[in-house]
Amino acid sequence: MNSLRSLRNKTDLRKAAPATLLMFNSFVWYILSYPVFADVVNGLHLPGIENLEVYGTYFAFVGVTAIIGSKYLSRVRTRFLYLWPFLGAIATLLLGAFSGQSVFIDVLIAFSLGTSVGIGFPSCLSYFAESTSVETRGFSSGLTWSGVGATVLLFAFLLNILGTWEIFIALAIWRLLGGIGFLGLDRKSKKQQLVQTTPSYFELIRKREILLYLFPWTMFSIINFAEAPILENVFGAGTFAFIQLVEFAIIGLFAVVGGIIGDLYGRKRVVISGFIMLGIEFAILSLFSNSRLMLYPYLFLDGITWGLLYTIFLTIIWGDLGGNQVKEKYYTLGGLPFLLSIFLSVIIEPYAKSIPTGLDFSLASFFLFMAVIPLMYATETLPEKAIVDRNLKSYIEKAQKFVQKETGKNEKQDMEKTKKENEELKEESQESPEDEEARKLAEKYY
Repeated sequence: MNSLRSLRNKTDLRKAAPATLLMFNSFVWYILSYPVFADVVNGLHLPGIENLEVYGTYFAFVGVTAIIGSKYLSRVRTRFLYLWPFLGAIATLLLGAFSGQSVFIDVLIAFSLGTSVGIGFPSCLSYFAESTSVETRGFSSGLTWSGVGATVLLFAFLLNILGTWEIFIALAIWRLLGGIGFLGLDRKSKKQQLVQTTPSYFELIRKREILLYLFPWTMFSIINFAEAPILENVFGAGTFAFIQLVEFAIIGLFAVVGGIIGDLYGRKRVVISGFIMLGIEFAILSLFSNSRLMLYPYLFLDGITWGLLYTIFLTIIWGDLGGNQVKEKYYTLGGLPFLLSIFLSVIIEPYAKSIPTGLDFSLASFFLFMAVIPLMYATETLPEKAIVDRNLKSYIEKAQKFVQKETGKNEKQDMEKTKKENEELKEESQESPEDEEARKLAEKYY
């Protein structure tokens, strides 16, 4: 409890507010805009090749623009981030121009949305890392993802009752409000320019500590999104969509738990716990893939896993590893496996019904447990000094409380002893009735 209070007190909410608001707004917008984009594209019933062209364009330009943005926009990061949400609002409104009559126009719309996602996220996350200290980054990230989970859940229910164009407008307004809020808060905050080195991608992929986190994260992303169409086939499209929606309530709860644990005891423990839970989840599914009762443990375990891993892997680890360097390329390298693996769901979906679920889930579980092995050798990204200092401070606070308690106890005992002695002296000093009568007679005759 003392450690949690100390963590909260150390968090500079005012400094982190602009970056936290922008990250919160951006993730809510991204999480909701992609399913809307997918629903619109699927509703066009395009031929297989054209469908893949539209999806492929979206994911290709998410990746390409993320790499371009991380390389060239770090120098003008803040000014670009003022513009980025407004680009996203325009791209969201352009979704209404999908028609299926012209593949060229549809590809252009996919290009605009993919570009608006990819080009800004590395700078957004890097700005968040610069605005938070490594000792409290998990707490800030957990609070943000907790807000994302609750907002996505509420927004999804709202979008259910809106028409197509109303959905586009609602998401565009949400994006605009985030941009305006960020602009207002950031201009009020005090900025400190830091001189930082910019690593190359070649340098990053040669670093052992990065590869030991990147490999398991990539494996996790591939397995998760490759399994999504198969899980949809097992549970049914409507039920699976409902599961994904309700999961955000669990994600919101465990994101903040994961962030706090990550700050108090280290990121690696949280990551390993998430991978193990996901491995158990797929192991259970492989044994009981035909049982509808598996819906509930799947929902619970998957929500916990994503709550932990969203917080640590998308927003914390790469900022920690970046240290005092420019962090855009770290976040690009760490974010692209997640963002691009979603394309696997599109590719695998037509073949999902023909894949044997029991064997598939068993293999997924095996590879997830294997992914934990590199994490065993990974360096803890929370500085050891921060853990030691926090443990030492907690110990000192407990020792002070113990001393105060013992001192108070001794003082109370001394007071009671003094009071008792005073009462005894008072009793001894009091005259008996006989003594009082003798004294009065003596005074009368002498």
